[in-house]
Amino acid sequence: MKVLVIGAGNMGLTYAEGMSKSKLLKKKNIMVLDKSEEKLKELHKIAHFDTFEKLEDCVPKADIIFIAVKPHHAINVFNTIKPLVQNEQIIVSIMAGVTIESIEELTGLKKIVRAMPNLPAQIGKGLTSFVVSDEVSRIEMLTVESLLATTGKSIQVSSEKLIDASTGISGSGPAYVFYFMQSMMEAALKMGFSKKDSTVLVTQTFAGAIELFNQSNISPNSWMEKVASKGGTTRAALDSMEDNNVNELIKEAAFAAFSRAVELGEEH
Repeated sequence: MKVLVIGAGNMGLTYAEGMSKSKLLKKKNIMVLDKSEEKLKELHKIAHFDTFEKLEDCVPKADIIFIAVKPHHAINVFNTIKPLVQNEQIIVSIMAGVTIESIEELTGLKKIVRAMPNLPAQIGKGLTSFVVSDEVSRIEMLTVESLLATTGKSIQVSSEKLIDASTGISGSGPAYVFYFMQSMMEAALKMGFSKKDSTVLVTQTFAGAIELFNQSNISPNSWMEKVASKGGTTRAALDSMEDNNVNELIKEAAFAAFSRAVELGEEH
C-alpha cells in the first residue's frame, strides 16, 4: 500500500510522520508533495519520506491520497489530479468545510473519506473524526481509521453534519482551552504571581483536572460539586461564571465554529 500526502503544512506533515510509523505500511516510505521550495528542502532531509513537487509523478502511484491543503486551494488541486487518478484510489480530505459531494464532482472518484483533525495530533494526542462515502468498503474504512489513529484517536461519525459539528468541538476546541488558560494566567499575573509561576499554576491545574476526569466515571458537574463547597471560594468563582452566562457563551462559540464550517462547505 502506498500513501501520498499532498500538502506538507502542520497537519499534513503531522499525518505523514504519524503514518510513517504504521505497521500497515511495512516501513515503506510515505510520499509527500509540496510546492514550496523551502518546504521541499526540509522534506528532502527526511529519510522516510519520498518527496515530490509534481502531482503527475506521485498521484498515479498512490492507493490512498491525503489532501492536506487549505480549503481555498481545493479546486485547483482537484482539477489538477482529476486526469491522474484511478477509480480504486481513496481520497482522504482533512480540509474544513469541503464536502464529499464536492470532492466527487471535482475528482471523479467515489471512495472519499472526509476527516476533521485537531492540533494535538502534532504530539500524538489528537482526535480525528471522519465519515466515509458509501463506496468505501469496511476493510478500506478500517485501514483509513488505523492510519488516522497514528496521531492519537479516531472516531467514525455517521454524517457530514457531524464532521462540521466536530469542527466546533474538537477541531477548534484546543483554541478554547488556550483562551481559558490565557485568561487564568492574566488573572494570576494581576494577583502578583510571576509569569513563570502563573504558567505553572495554570498548566498544572489543567493537566491535573483532565487526569482526574480521565481516571474516573464522574461527570464534570459532579466534580464541580465535589470541589465547590457552599459559601467557599470555588463556589464564588462558579457563581460568578453563572451570573455572567459563561456556560451559554462557550456553547455559542462552539456553534459559531460549527456554522462557519457549514458556510465553508457551501463556498466550495
